[in-house]
Amino acid sequence: MSVPVWAYLAVIGGLLVVLAVDLWIVDRGEAREFSMRQAGYWVTFYVALAVAFGGLLWATEGPGKAGEFFAGYITEYSLSVDNLFIFFIIMSRFAVPKAYQHKVLLVGILLALVMRGIFIALGAAALQRFSWLFYVFGAFLVYTAVNIVRQHLKGEEEEFNENMVLRWVRKAFPTTEGYVGSKITVKIDGKRMVTPMLIVMIAIGSTDLLFALDSIPAIFGLTTDPFIVFTANAFALMGLRQLYFLLGGLLQRLVYISYGLAFILGFIGVKLISEALHGSGVSWAPEVPIWLSLSIIGGTMVITTVASLVKARVDARKSEESTPTRAG
Repeated sequence: MSVPVWAYLAVIGGLLVVLAVDLWIVDRGEAREFSMRQAGYWVTFYVALAVAFGGLLWATEGPGKAGEFFAGYITEYSLSVDNLFIFFIIMSRFAVPKAYQHKVLLVGILLALVMRGIFIALGAAALQRFSWLFYVFGAFLVYTAVNIVRQHLKGEEEEFNENMVLRWVRKAFPTTEGYVGSKITVKIDGKRMVTPMLIVMIAIGSTDLLFALDSIPAIFGLTTDPFIVFTANAFALMGLRQLYFLLGGLLQRLVYISYGLAFILGFIGVKLISEALHGSGVSWAPEVPIWLSLSIIGGTMVITTVASLVKARVDARKSEESTPTRAG
């Protein structure tokens, strides 16, 4: 569908207003930790907001576009769950006070949203001009899926490595040794310095952009409409901050989530290649309808989540049974 510029601006403006209200509510008074109850309310609100937007697309553009949005949204949101592992590592490495973690995530995600918007615009323009990129995206997603499974089978833990942007910021700007409240810059002895708060915000934002190397090609495998690609990414990122606090230690129990995400990426990669072949006149290559894609993606996440929780419960029960009881 052809979307005017004002539609993009309206979506961006609306999301910024919601984020501003969110931040104002959370930041009233003294800085404090983000509670599980707050996180639950906000996750529910942001998911409901995405559902309402999908309903609006259904009413105005039909079930096809709405299905593309929901498939893209679920895919991006699912991939974001895996990203939260790295966010936990970043927060721990930089020893971010819990009272300020929500602000770090908010600013980092806003940076990621801006950078992803640029990435999406470039990707959409490139795909329109070079159709062979669909094969490249498809092969990359299949490779990524295989790599995820291999790393998981080897038991390799995810870790955070400082990227080029973060290393440049560290070298270019003098940094204070510790945090100065929630300030990102501070003047000491007449010299302006940045605080670790700014460093960790950049770490979150730039790391999320690297994750987009997987997620953006994945959603382009579900829809080539840049407006839907952008809005699905935006709504998925909006709820990511609250999801971080809501899941908490639960992330460690989602042991099969990597397999689910690998399957989704592999499926979308094969779908991309198949539909590119179909568009090139290869009759045996099928086109996968969006309802089937949505069903497979949603079903995969439900199955892997339930299986993970069941395994965690069984492991906990075995651990309790193997622990010797102390004689009274």
